[in-house]
Amino acid sequence: MASLLTVLALASTSLGVTIYGQLPLGQTQTEGPWATTTALAAYNDTRLTPPAVPNPAINRNFAVQLQRDAAQVPGLSLPHVGPSFYGFSIEMSVITQVLGKNSSFIQVPFLNLMANLQERAGGVLVRLGGNTQEFATMVEPDDHRIEPGHTFGKTISGSTQTLEFVLYTRDMFYMANNISSMVNVKWFLGIPFNDSANWRTAIAEEGQTILGDHLLGLQAANEPDFYVTFGRRQAPYEPADYKREVGELIQHLETRPMITNPRILIGPSTSGQVWHAEQVFETGFLDDYKDYLYAVSVEHYPNNNCIAMYGDPNSPEAVRPQELFPYYLNHNNVVELASHYTANANTAATYGKPFIMFEMNTGSCGGFAGISDTFTSALWALDYGFQMATQNTTHALLHVGGQSVFYNPFTAPPSNQTEFNEWTLGPVYYSALVMAEAFGKSNTSQIIDLRANENNQNTPAYGIFERGQLSKVALFNYIDDPSGANDLRVALTVNGGVPTSVSVKYLEGISVNEKNNITWAGQTFGNKLTVDGRLRGSPNVTTIPCDQGQNVCTIPVPAPGFALVFLSTSDEALAISQSPTTFSTSAYQRKHNTITWDRQAVQTSNGHNAGELKAKLGSTSFGWLNVASGAAPSLGGRGGPVPLVVQGLLGTMVGLVLGSVLQVL
Repeated sequence: MASLLTVLALASTSLGVTIYGQLPLGQTQTEGPWATTTALAAYNDTRLTPPAVPNPAINRNFAVQLQRDAAQVPGLSLPHVGPSFYGFSIEMSVITQVLGKNSSFIQVPFLNLMANLQERAGGVLVRLGGNTQEFATMVEPDDHRIEPGHTFGKTISGSTQTLEFVLYTRDMFYMANNISSMVNVKWFLGIPFNDSANWRTAIAEEGQTILGDHLLGLQAANEPDFYVTFGRRQAPYEPADYKREVGELIQHLETRPMITNPRILIGPSTSGQVWHAEQVFETGFLDDYKDYLYAVSVEHYPNNNCIAMYGDPNSPEAVRPQELFPYYLNHNNVVELASHYTANANTAATYGKPFIMFEMNTGSCGGFAGISDTFTSALWALDYGFQMATQNTTHALLHVGGQSVFYNPFTAPPSNQTEFNEWTLGPVYYSALVMAEAFGKSNTSQIIDLRANENNQNTPAYGIFERGQLSKVALFNYIDDPSGANDLRVALTVNGGVPTSVSVKYLEGISVNEKNNITWAGQTFGNKLTVDGRLRGSPNVTTIPCDQGQNVCTIPVPAPGFALVFLSTSDEALAISQSPTTFSTSAYQRKHNTITWDRQAVQTSNGHNAGELKAKLGSTSFGWLNVASGAAPSLGGRGGPVPLVVQGLLGTMVGLVLGSVLQVL
């Protein structure tokens, strides 16, 4: 690796920065509707009042009886086959913010965050798409609508600044491939479905050619049940119409010489708001196309914030986050939510297909201030992830939008602040990290809801079996009580006897409304605008002695908090903390941050699936909407990708992250 040490300084001095008219990154207002504030959602500081302590008090000292042998446990899930249970769905319109501006300028924090998941689960699944994939069009690198040096662009029309197309160049595939050469990321792409009479399949053709085995699947339509609502089809448009169009797509793919494998489609990706997946299955979708499907998919958000964010926040129909807060701290709601798709998952299994929750998060239209960006969402996403796994969901993809949403697992800073600010981590990223560690790399993990404490809504628990034996126990405490009076003491007993001791890792926040000080096994990624993708601090694994005479291990769980109990002190996951593979850079972006976000712009992107208006997006590039026609330098074109220069790749690839982007050779 020493020969690759090339420290590239994009600038020899640090220039002063003057910001004119910059929206505040955070605000301290804690009352009134979010719509009255001007802060970017990703940096919003709104805190809600935690739900009251249960009255009467719950049983805080309860026992959980466990079987050691999986064969003695009815109702276990199918074995979970890796990589990580949680992956990420990145809206196509914000790929530049998350992955990088081109194949030679890749976001270092993203690489580090993926490396940490790879360390625990062997790899990560990432989908590039969303509602904006339906308008995606590949253009040549010299297309005047693509900003010089960039892989992505948009076409905007009319005085309403309506998004017409998301533009990308062939370099998008080299960017993804370069990422996969450094961390084990596997990709899903989406075939545009806005014009079924004139299929645009370049994304499939170039994707298979360039990504090869790194490309797992191609989505055939995104939320087709919303197509009439979004104006993409004329009514009536029914499940049978969608099924017919998928057949037409298959016929088209089989005529394209660059398509080496047309049998990796993903569908039906219904939202469950207009159609349910079962209605598509009833058309013969699975029977007729099973040989062409990589996976069966759905998309679902438990609630939406569309009216409050983009309509009248005082409308009686607008969701009040404070009133909704308790919903996300109730295990019964998680069980009910996951149960909507149990039959779908089992149907997929009968056809030998993975079942993927292809897009999800705390709420559509960006989620909720004070919920989606707090410790509450970390606990909720963990509980929901375990619950989906118990019901044979194979993977779930947490959606990633821009800086205008609350629910992001990770957010890059505004582009003019990359010299002095770093990334912001959303609490649900910790959920993905913990799930990866809980399931591990064995490809044998089976999960069961233990219905602990008489199935109390505040104290869910799960058993995790690997290689046919009890491996770990997951314990939750949803109650918010800093006094310690509602901390749990859970007595674990095991048929066949407990070990001499167990090891415990804790996911902790001082309150369910906490946004910053969240730790996993004593380590944290840092507070907003300080994240480089690496864990900080020393790992803290608690050893708890067991009473073998009484066959009991008593595990404390703070209120609020989560505990992952390792039954074997030799479990390899105990030693996992920071991935030994990390990335560093000395490169900075110096761009004007001129992002404009029309209030109706994101109703049909970034998971905002409940609006009726078409997307209207502004530009993230200074003056780009008025750029004159001209040739941009090629980023690779038909000749291949530009070279990558990895900065600071030392042995274990450990280095100081000085900026937000990476140049790789």
